[in-house]
Amino acid sequence: MTHPKMTYFSDQDVIHLAITDEDEAGSMALSPDITAELNADGDLIGIEILKASAFLRDVILERYPRNG
Repeated sequence: MTHPKMTYFSDQDVIHLAITDEDEAGSMALSPDITAELNADGDLIGIEILKASAFLRDVILERYPRNG
């Protein structure tokens, strides 16, 4: 894979970002709703974000707070 691939699973509200086509050999929780997927060498190959809608909303609101 030469470019990362992002997939949104609307029925589960999950975003999956695949960085490579390698098989996942393990994972590491970065937060309760974000998991790093690792290959057999421990290199990052993907990221999974649960509750993606809330995550993106919060990131946008932090970055672009409303003036008010």
